[in-house]
Amino acid sequence: MRMTPEQKAARLELIKKVAAKVEARKSFKAKQAANAAKVRRWTDTVEAPKRRKADADFDRMIEKLDENHNAWTDAPQYAKQYYGDVAFETTRYDNDWN
Repeated sequence: MRMTPEQKAARLELIKKVAAKVEARKSFKAKQAANAAKVRRWTDTVEAPKRRKADADFDRMIEKLDENHNAWTDAPQYAKQYYGDVAFETTRYDNDWN
């Protein structure tokens, strides 16, 4: 089958349009990949350290909440002050079991 000159010209014009469209798509994807690389690089260098610092700050805040401020830290003195001889008599023989 032979093409007429008009058909051949139309076909070549269509091939040129498709080639231009494919090249435009390739350049768009290349630009998109470059932008994605910039975003990943920014995330790794700027955003990730901020997030790690925020996580560390949050962990420190949670650790502070775990402290019991109402606990008496020196139990023997507490017992001596508030219970006196009763506490002494109660715990006097505790070490005999060991």
